[in-house]
Amino acid sequence: MIATATFCWGAAATAGKALFNGELFAGKAAISPVVLSQARTSFAVLLLAGFLLLRYGREFFRITRRDAVSCGLVGVLGLTGSNFFYYFAIQHATVAIAITLQYTAPVWVLLWTSLRGHQPASLRRAGAVALALAGIALTIGLFQSDIKLSLLGAAAGLLASFSFSFYNIAGQQLVSLHHPFRIMFYVLLASALFWLVVNPPWRLVAQHYSAGQWGFLFLFACFSTLLPYFFFFSGLKYLDPTRAVIASCLEPVFAVVFAAVFVGESVRALQVVGILAVLAATVMAQAGGANPLPEPD
Repeated sequence: MIATATFCWGAAATAGKALFNGELFAGKAAISPVVLSQARTSFAVLLLAGFLLLRYGREFFRITRRDAVSCGLVGVLGLTGSNFFYYFAIQHATVAIAITLQYTAPVWVLLWTSLRGHQPASLRRAGAVALALAGIALTIGLFQSDIKLSLLGAAAGLLASFSFSFYNIAGQQLVSLHHPFRIMFYVLLASALFWLVVNPPWRLVAQHYSAGQWGFLFLFACFSTLLPYFFFFSGLKYLDPTRAVIASCLEPVFAVVFAAVFVGESVRALQVVGILAVLAATVMAQAGGANPLPEPD
């Protein structure tokens, strides 16, 4: 089931790239990373609210004011940031670079917890950080003259990984206190409300999106958020944390392969080495740890 979730996330990354390249809805009003991120969380929270209400009733939504504020911070600084910067990186760089940089998030979480003294420093943890840094350098083509380095895309990818790191750190305690879907609802709600302020509905109406574009945004929210989350959480019932982490590493593989097949992105040999290095660092960082939170991309 986790593999199915990673398949959906990988396909969503390629769909986003095709959208930004103009390969979808040519001649129509452009859909930006802002609109894609906004529609993703807005449609998802509406569908999730309906499901939770029918499945658990109104009592399921009870939460303390303090935890609601915490969910708000995670939703804005974590989910919104990781979504927007991830798709911004896809727009200005490549799917391979964007997904690989965001996948360094567990390494930054590990570094943060070690620096804070929550986890003892070890050779394995230090090796994970060093391996991730080396993998980043190779993936973005830092030492390859034949690869045009997109500083804007690389910076956005790193910001996405930092936002997702905050999502993991701040959300861990909330998930331990509440049902994961309750936290997911309030985090999505905070993100959707934030986007309503940043990009109000009248601005969306002024874009004059076609019915096909709105349909795409709705399906994108379903297949990139709700379905993969369902499969991911269901899969955690049958896999231990280490195997779950390894299975989740299929996401970059799917994303890179789909991008190569459907949007013609090429990946150099040293970039493949860099991607594998980051995935190895991710497994090293999370091996033996708590259940990973699913990626909000």
